[in-house]
Amino acid sequence: MIKHIVLFKLKDSSPESIGITAGVLRGLQGKVEQLKELEVGIDVVKSARSYDIALVATFDSLDDLEGYQVHPEHKKVIEHMSQVRESQVAVDFEF
Repeated sequence: MIKHIVLFKLKDSSPESIGITAGVLRGLQGKVEQLKELEVGIDVVKSARSYDIALVATFDSLDDLEGYQVHPEHKKVIEHMSQVRESQVAVDFEF
């Protein structure tokens, strides 16, 4: 199985902006067949090293992760994220 973790720092880190974007990310649930589990969390510490939102997704295989990357629903989310994010980091690992 594959765990896909992405951290996002937004250009506008107001609670409203973060809430909207977290909702967009959560909207992937049930729309992408390869996506087995999805968690979206909003940072509560707000330190200088913190990112605003974490996305944690689970896939059965690397092939499923690759299918998710090109899925039309995911591409809609990428479009939104490219407009609102300042930066992002990701890690993908087997477990």
